[in-house]
Amino acid sequence: MSKRSLLVSGLCVVAAVAGATGLPRRGGDRDASPVTGGATGEALVTRVVDGDTAILSTLGRSRFIGVDTPEVFGHRDCFGPQASAFTKRTLTGLRVRYEIGAESRDRYGRALVYLVLPDGRSFNEQLVARGYARPLPIAPNTRYAERFARLARTASIAGRGLWSACSA
Repeated sequence: MSKRSLLVSGLCVVAAVAGATGLPRRGGDRDASPVTGGATGEALVTRVVDGDTAILSTLGRSRFIGVDTPEVFGHRDCFGPQASAFTKRTLTGLRVRYEIGAESRDRYGRALVYLVLPDGRSFNEQLVARGYARPLPIAPNTRYAERFARLARTASIAGRGLWSACSA
């Protein structure tokens, strides 16, 4: 057997063992564990990816339902770095409660969640109310869509966050 064949075989064995043991992949993200719509639980926020996505210890990569923060990857949208920084400041290392949406995962395999801070406030609402996110209702996960829309109108009128920093 050539050195190249041995190397490829060895890598295949390592990959198979890592997959079978559930070792983390993609920079510490967990595999998509099965989740049921409406399920609740607690998790530690192990890493914030951007303003509306974080890694939760029990769910892996998780997308916050009903909100859309400006982008920071690929291209930087206006107020994207500020939204991402707010989420990192608020959530990194924090134990939160979550509720899985009616649709539990998106097309990228991320868990779809509403997050509740230790003081009982909705983090999804905080993003919109403080002007770090716009509402993004996607059926069937529209439970708080009207509330998010009201909070966005109030934030826009008050000129909070992206509503003052970015042209519509």
